[in-house]
Amino acid sequence: MAPLRILAALGLGLMFGLGLALSGMLDPARVRGFLDVGGAWDPSLVFVLGGAVTVSALGYQFVRRLSKPALAESFEIPTNRRIDETLIGGSALFGVGWGLSGFCPGPAVAALSTGALPVAVFVAAMLVGMAAHRVFARRMADTGIGARIP
Repeated sequence: MAPLRILAALGLGLMFGLGLALSGMLDPARVRGFLDVGGAWDPSLVFVLGGAVTVSALGYQFVRRLSKPALAESFEIPTNRRIDETLIGGSALFGVGWGLSGFCPGPAVAALSTGALPVAVFVAAMLVGMAAHRVFARRMADTGIGARIP
């Protein structure tokens, strides 16, 4: 079963990356243009967002009818609905980073296929930031200040 899961993940990842490339999400200038609602706003990515939300909503409707996934023992759907300072701070940091760089994690990883040095630098910085967060969160949890991050 593991090789089939790996092939399915590879195929879906390639399809996701192709969708990002076709939609223009790999172009940081285009993404920044979409985020610049007070200047030279480029609304074309609204259609990408609308398509993503539609596909996601249909996917969740389909999943709700299944007893279990095809390649796993159970579904892993998030249940935490708490809005706290960690969520708000992380969302703000994500938004600032997205606005400044024009990349969010998925498109950045897909854009590695372009071989552009700025993309590689961004992904490296993102990985360093993720590792630093994990270390920082564990230290905070060990001191009893914050919740433990796995």
